[in-house]
Amino acid sequence: MNDELIRKHEGHVTHLTLNRPHKANALSASLVEALLNAVEYAYTDGTRLLILDGTGANFCAGFDFTGYHEAAEGDLVLRFIRIETLLQEIHHAPFATLVFAHGRNFGAGADLGCACGVRVAAPGTTFRLPGLRFGVVLGTRRLAHRVGADAARNILSASRAFDADEAFAMNFVTRVAPQAEWPQIIAEARANCELLTPAAAAALHRQTVIDTRTEDMAALAQSVSVPGFKERIRLFRESNK
Repeated sequence: MNDELIRKHEGHVTHLTLNRPHKANALSASLVEALLNAVEYAYTDGTRLLILDGTGANFCAGFDFTGYHEAAEGDLVLRFIRIETLLQEIHHAPFATLVFAHGRNFGAGADLGCACGVRVAAPGTTFRLPGLRFGVVLGTRRLAHRVGADAARNILSASRAFDADEAFAMNFVTRVAPQAEWPQIIAEARANCELLTPAAAAALHRQTVIDTRTEDMAALAQSVSVPGFKERIRLFRESNK
């Protein structure tokens, strides 16, 4: 495991901490691969609860655009496909998932939180999903399932930021709680994850999580494969300076 991700496994709990505070925990290619490896391993090691959080001032700033202008478009496309693969692995995990968000969270970082079953935000946390500004269709169905189609369109069409209180009101997060309360929330989640057998928990997830993985991946792949992807990213970043 590289030092961009801290993994702890204790009993039936796997705790993953994003550890790129100097980059606001933005998702580098290597961090995404480390997360994927850790989540896939959790499918095999008896994990009943997966916890995600981040070091520093923010949970996750989304896609790391560092050096994007030097990368081939195909490499950028692959990175987004790997992020969608990660989001699907978390969203459809056969165990409980719990995320703690704080600070400012953008794009794929907000999607990472949205993919989890229990979503806790510290007061003052903000989220923004600007991917459609440069043509990326990522996590749209998952967002609509969480908050409803009308709210999802409102958020995505305006590419606007929303805070923890609004996120709670529309079910983007399931709880707003200061970081001092997070250890107690973890303790409660640990106890709850032992109530069902792994088979029963997996069955519950299958019956309550709508499976649109094929459609989601197809929509993403189509959106990022349109020629001129790097130029769309450049124009978006220039307009957000």
